[in-house]
Amino acid sequence: MPTLTVQNLSGAVVSVPTGATLLVALHAAGHDWMHACGAKGRCTTCRLEVTEGLELLSPPTDAELRYRTAGRLLPHERLTCQTRLPAGSVTGRVPEATKLPHQHYSE
Repeated sequence: MPTLTVQNLSGAVVSVPTGATLLVALHAAGHDWMHACGAKGRCTTCRLEVTEGLELLSPPTDAELRYRTAGRLLPHERLTCQTRLPAGSVTGRVPEATKLPHQHYSE
């Protein structure tokens, strides 16, 4: 099964079921992850900085492309509510701006 590893979130090696978004997989694994718009692709609070495996992720959605054009989403960032992982393993980090205050993050 495809996996997502979040480097700065302790214990976050998450199996990503076929067809599930990264956000759904993170929540199913018990991780709290910011998503202010309710996972509708209307904000950028659920973004993930992808450090390895960007090419393995589903193509950017229209919402992600709009945020890139507006300068609110960098080329190496993806919205977890919009992104799927068909196969392989991806590694990323929670951006500083979207860290939750009650979570413990490593450097």
